[in-house]
Amino acid sequence: MGIGEKYVHIIKKRFKHVKEQGDKTFEQLAEKDINWAPNEFSNSVAVIVKHLHGNMLSRWTEFLTTDGEKGNRNRDQEFMDTIESKQEMIHKWTEGWDVLFAALCELTEKDLKKHVMIRAEPLLVIDAIERQLAHYSAHVGQIVYIGKQLKGDKWKNLSIPKGASKEYLQYMKDKYEGGGG
Repeated sequence: MGIGEKYVHIIKKRFKHVKEQGDKTFEQLAEKDINWAPNEFSNSVAVIVKHLHGNMLSRWTEFLTTDGEKGNRNRDQEFMDTIESKQEMIHKWTEGWDVLFAALCELTEKDLKKHVMIRAEPLLVIDAIERQLAHYSAHVGQIVYIGKQLKGDKWKNLSIPKGASKEYLQYMKDKYEGGGG
C-alpha cells in the first residue's frame, strides 16, 4: 500500500470518528433539543446539521471535476432553522456523510496530487480534504457542546471521562504492548 492509499484510509477513519461524535450526541438528544439555541446569534444542532449537509453536498459531489461551491447551493438559507424533526435532521446528516464517503472511496493515490476548486480557489486535493475535516470537526464540536449543555449530568461521555485518564492510558499501553500499535 502506497502512502497515498494509506492517507485515504487514515482520512476516512478520521472523518468516521467525527461523524460518530455527532451520532453519539444525537442518540442522547430528545426531539425538542434539536432546535434549541442559547441565544439568537447562535445556531441550534439542527441548523448546524443543515449547514454541514449543504456544505457536504456542495463540496463532495463531483469533488474532482467541479468547483466545490456549487451554483445551486444557498449557504445563507442553511442557517435558517427549518428542520422540523430529529428524523429529518438525521436524514440530512446521513445523506451528507454518504456523499462524502462515496467521494473518498473513489479517490486514488494519483488524485491526491491534483487540484480542485473551492470558490474559484485552486487547492491541492489533500488541502481540500484537510480543510473539510477541520471545518466539520469544529461544527461537530459545537454539536457536542450543545448536547452537553442540554443533558447536564445525564450526558454520556463520548471520550475519556474526567478522572479516568490514567486508567485509559494503561488500557492503551496494555492494548498495544509488544508492538501491536
